[in-house]
Amino acid sequence: MTEHTGCVIVGGGPAGMVAGLLLARAGVTVTVLEKHADFLRDFRGDTVHPSTLTLLDELGLGEKFDALPQTKVTSAGLPTPDGGTLTIADLSLLDVPRPYIAMVPQWDFLDLLADAALEEPTFTLRLETEMTGLLRSGRQVTGVRYRTADGAESELAADLVIAADGRWSLARRSAGLTPHEYYTPFDVWWFRLSRAAETETATLIPRMRNRRFAVPLPRKGYYQIAYLTPKGKKLDDAGIENFRQDVTEACPEFADRVHELKSMDDVKVLDVRLNRLRRWHVDGLLCIGDAAHAMSPVGGVGINLAVQDAVAAARLLADPLLHGRPTQKELAAVRRRRLLPTVAVQGLQRLLHRRVMGPVMAGHNDGPPEQMIAFLKRFPKLAYLPALLIGVGINRETTPAFARRPAEPANR
Repeated sequence: MTEHTGCVIVGGGPAGMVAGLLLARAGVTVTVLEKHADFLRDFRGDTVHPSTLTLLDELGLGEKFDALPQTKVTSAGLPTPDGGTLTIADLSLLDVPRPYIAMVPQWDFLDLLADAALEEPTFTLRLETEMTGLLRSGRQVTGVRYRTADGAESELAADLVIAADGRWSLARRSAGLTPHEYYTPFDVWWFRLSRAAETETATLIPRMRNRRFAVPLPRKGYYQIAYLTPKGKKLDDAGIENFRQDVTEACPEFADRVHELKSMDDVKVLDVRLNRLRRWHVDGLLCIGDAAHAMSPVGGVGINLAVQDAVAAARLLADPLLHGRPTQKELAAVRRRRLLPTVAVQGLQRLLHRRVMGPVMAGHNDGPPEQMIAFLKRFPKLAYLPALLIGVGINRETTPAFARRPAEPANR
């Protein structure tokens, strides 16, 4: 016998968990399917931006979030040829309660959301449960097929399927939706090195030298480092000794600890994609987050946009779901609401790909273009605009009244 839920969400990442929590607080029966046994995976996006921090406060989760291990990034800059730093995003200029980006392990963030959602009687989280296909009635999506850890297969009917299963979304592919791909000149090799000196706040400054581009992200007890490599370069082609030399060339301050990289097994590859669906839905299914628009890691803004998508989807679709099946017009309203901020951020990322990352990796520059440096030095307050775009976004989503709760103490 086929089970039924109001909304099935495929994927337990930030978009899926936020959408599930908000819809459950509206009284919608929600089931989240997560194919892994837990959220504990390395080198996922760990940036929680000011608009998401405001959301957590309004959900009553701010104090619990503050108890998580974190570092606060207050600005982002680029190195200049004269050895200085050019501030391109100053989050302290934002008129928000928390003008910083919190660097928090994503598994801690997702556990926090899951714990809150599980307090709602209409919410179900199924771990080790993988979607294998879509259920259909004619052209209409009516639910999903899934497989559990023991290999058992079953079906779950739903009034709506939300695809939140990332840039390689099976739900999106099964629905016949294909994103348009944009130019990306690099992939990212992730690794970590120890961080002895701890400070509560930090500035994010990439390193650019001799065709090498690295971004050390300050985390509690270690640096999570993004090392940019030409698109498609293989780990096997590097070799650990050569890679250590490359890292030292880009980041001389790490010369005393690159030995912590024992082999190339300590390095993980992110196949960078920048793409966007022209249409985010079919009848009965909606894509959000990376399933709708994969973001470059530039600015670490993918989580923020995914969360904002989830808030918009919950606000616009909670009432239709409480009364049955959302119409295609109601599903299309989510894309219409979220398209401008997505296009704006991707536009900034595409500009930086072409004017900064690409030329550095091709050996043409060791920093941003001279015109960019001169312009931002002349008008330093323009650092507010990238901070606004990255930290808050255009059309910031407000937390629906049905989801707001008073603050819960961290020791609850």
